[in-house]
Amino acid sequence: MVVFLQFADPVLKHYVKSHSLPQIYEALLIGLFVQCPDDPLLYLEEKIKELQNQMKNQSLLSVNERHLELSWDMFIDEEFKQRMTKMIGSYLSYLFELESGEVLAPELFEKAYFFRSNTLLRKCFCGWKSYIRNVRRYRMKMQQYILKAENFYKMNKLKVIFDTWMKWVQFQKRRHFLAVKHLQHVNDQILLKIILKEWSTLAKDSRSTREYFERLERGELDDESETHLATVGEMQDIISLIPWPAALRVFSYLGVRELVRCAQVCQFWKVVAQTTSLWNKINFFPVRKRIQDNDIANILRIYRTFVIHLNLRGCNNVGWATFKTIGDCRNLQDLNLTQCTSLTDELVSTVVEMCTSLLYLNLAYTAISDGTLRSLSKFGLNLQYLSLAYSKMFTNKGLNYLATGKGCHKLVYLDISGCTQISVRGFKSFGIGCNEIQHLVINDMATLTNSCISAMVSYYYNLTTISFLASPHISDAAFKALVHGKRISKIKIEDNQHISDASFKIFSKTCPNLNHIYVSDCPRITDYSLKSLSTLKNVVVLNFSDCIRITDSGVRSFLDGPSASKIRELNLSNCILISDLTLLKVVQRCQSLTHLRLRYCGRLTDSGIEWLGNMPTLITIDLTGTNIQEQGLGGFAHNNKIKEFILTDCSGVTDIGLQKFYSKMTNLEYLELSHCLLLSDMSTKTLAFCCRRLTSLNIAGCPKITDLSIQYLAGVCHYIYFLDISGCVNLTDSILLFLKKGCKKLRILKMLYCTNITKEAVKAITNIQYLEYNDENPPVWFGYDNKGNKLVTSKEEEEKTEEA
Repeated sequence: MVVFLQFADPVLKHYVKSHSLPQIYEALLIGLFVQCPDDPLLYLEEKIKELQNQMKNQSLLSVNERHLELSWDMFIDEEFKQRMTKMIGSYLSYLFELESGEVLAPELFEKAYFFRSNTLLRKCFCGWKSYIRNVRRYRMKMQQYILKAENFYKMNKLKVIFDTWMKWVQFQKRRHFLAVKHLQHVNDQILLKIILKEWSTLAKDSRSTREYFERLERGELDDESETHLATVGEMQDIISLIPWPAALRVFSYLGVRELVRCAQVCQFWKVVAQTTSLWNKINFFPVRKRIQDNDIANILRIYRTFVIHLNLRGCNNVGWATFKTIGDCRNLQDLNLTQCTSLTDELVSTVVEMCTSLLYLNLAYTAISDGTLRSLSKFGLNLQYLSLAYSKMFTNKGLNYLATGKGCHKLVYLDISGCTQISVRGFKSFGIGCNEIQHLVINDMATLTNSCISAMVSYYYNLTTISFLASPHISDAAFKALVHGKRISKIKIEDNQHISDASFKIFSKTCPNLNHIYVSDCPRITDYSLKSLSTLKNVVVLNFSDCIRITDSGVRSFLDGPSASKIRELNLSNCILISDLTLLKVVQRCQSLTHLRLRYCGRLTDSGIEWLGNMPTLITIDLTGTNIQEQGLGGFAHNNKIKEFILTDCSGVTDIGLQKFYSKMTNLEYLELSHCLLLSDMSTKTLAFCCRRLTSLNIAGCPKITDLSIQYLAGVCHYIYFLDISGCVNLTDSILLFLKKGCKKLRILKMLYCTNITKEAVKAITNIQYLEYNDENPPVWFGYDNKGNKLVTSKEEEEKTEEA
């Protein structure tokens, strides 16, 4: 049919085209395809009739107005038109060859088909991917919802469990609280019983002491009465009842003489006293005047394998037997032969040659010569500490032995104080032979010069400690050479007229580890030195005593630095220009201060001294020669940790102020009240009652003290070891009996210028190790006569004369 229409008559083709037959056919076919009527023929008939009616209506119009609208979807209902799109061209036009330029070839339709298929396939694939993605997203959301649901379930479950556990814990806490409360109640009851028992014991003791004092005041006790107040269980042997380690600890505080005596008490004491661990350290100094050469040799022969430390200081009776036995002490490490006048080079050589483990050797104040130094250069291979102080028999030749020998190359400590025979050449030998020195002590050397120091210290690279006390001729140049390239941490300088602020400027820059500064009696030192040292961070000891140019400004500059909170010892004695402003700064900045010395600082007042009572860390206080009075003493009553208190030559100290101070000083051990002229028996009574741990007491130059004070002390203070009552002119022979019965631990007694104590009574004293006595009148500078009456000076006599 297609071929027929292609080759049909042109008239026919024109007819078809002029009457729009392809468009009509197209509209009818498309309407038929889309509408899908039940009766196709009836449908075609109706649509053709509709078309004829339109054509009739068009015929009534003029030629120009005729316009029949034909479209491919004219027979399609409106509901289907929205989903239909018109194709480009028409296959009917192709069949009738009406518009050859607009009709598409079948190949293009094939391409269009494949393109449409691919497009639909792509859309399907994209739709599938989107579907899969949505499914996955949905599943992920569902998983998240499930996880949230599980977490919610777990949290609810944990919450239930936690609530249950909290209730159980609260119940257990309640039970624990009730149990603790019950135990605390039981503990309080037990503690209360203990406190009441101790309080009862203390009250009984205090009552007996008070009754004892009252009987003393009433004169009911004579000289022959029992002075010592015995305590319960005093005569029991508690050593045999305590554990073995505790017994050893008790016996470790005993000396050689006491251990020998204890070994004679009983079998148990003998076993303890002969324990080898107690004989590792043997000190013969307390018995140096009584013990003989053979006695020392016998003791050392028994314990020779255990002896590590041996002190023979001042033992002038030692000889060949002792030193031969010392040579058998192969474990000996520390040997002190100070002040052994019988010591010779041969004896020292014997010990040094045999005791190869010797580390410490003290030969101070001996007559050793170059022979000893030669032996040390050969056999002192392990020696680390050597003291040759005040041994003036050796020469530079002996020091040359140390420089060229094998020994003494490990020395870290060297003391050559007072060895004025050493020249520059000798100091150079010390530097060459002993170049590992860390601690160097050269005191009391009037011949020491800058050249000596430069010749020696140029070889010392590990030097940390230097001491030049009473060496007046060294200057800033020597100290500059000392600290250059060194790690100095401790400096001691005394009685030097040449050292100035320039040295301390060098110290502050080159010695950042400096922690111990001792500078005394150096008049050229000013506030600038303290300002230079204020940059140091680790100073714990600061001593600028007798540096009279130091003022409040310098001290405050140093205390504003980083070391103020770390400083533990501060000595500003005889710094006469400092005032209460310095004390205020000390109280504010020095939280770790334990030792404070302010001797003869005349500008300090009672108000400033009272501030020191607010420092709870203070243990030692020295206020000698200050203006302290009752107010200042009352301020210290808040600090019960004070163990050492010195108030020498304080004219304002009275009994009332001391009674306030003593009231809480239960730990006081050392007290010095010499030349306090207003001191009497009243304050001594309070001292004895409150300060029963007292071990050292100095009341020299107190003329109002009587026998009653000593009787107070002897009745209660049983631990007194040192007592100075020089110048107490009202004391009599009776005090010796009181001290013998009550103060059985007394070992040092000074009784100078005691005019009422007789020589016969003093000769009867047997238990005192060191005794000083004379019955001469007090010197004029004591300020009173042999009856305790105050001496009137010529100036006072002139004033009285003028007033009259």
